Amino acid sequence: MQPVPPLPNYQTFEDANHLRYLAIAHYVTGGITAFFSSFFLMHVFMGGMIVSGGMPMGSPTPGEPDPRLFGWLFVVMGSVALVLGWGIAVALILTGRWLSARKNHTFCFVVACIQCINVPIGTVLGIFTILVLSRPSVKALFVAGPHQNNWTRE
Repeated sequence: MQPVPPLPNYQTFEDANHLRYLAIAHYVTGGITAFFSSFFLMHVFMGGMIVSGGMPMGSPTPGEPDPRLFGWLFVVMGSVALVLGWGIAVALILTGRWLSARKNHTFCFVVACIQCINVPIGTVLGIFTILVLSRPSVKALFVAGPHQNNWTRE
């Protein structure tokens, strides 16, 4: 017969709930970020149309820049914004996954700090994540590892 593990204290239970809620919020925020970042595909598409000549821009007069340069500006700026937005979305989704698995404390903390730039929702979520991850009891949950649940009996 295996010994029964000790029952968790109230703080352990609350920390686990807070991490679960933060993980869900990071999943939702990551999905919303990915969705709205996809709008930059329109800029890339429109810039591609200008560069390829599918969207008539008129012929340049002597001394004026070629309108295709304007199309390349759309392609480059839209691509950069798209990659940055999707990168942030992936980081948010990974943070949600790792918060629920209690892994990579430092990565989750850094993403929470970066997320404070995204006003207003990201700021609120980032501050709450920083506050929860700064607790010694939560750090102990991360140190215990992903498979160390103190409140379940196996």
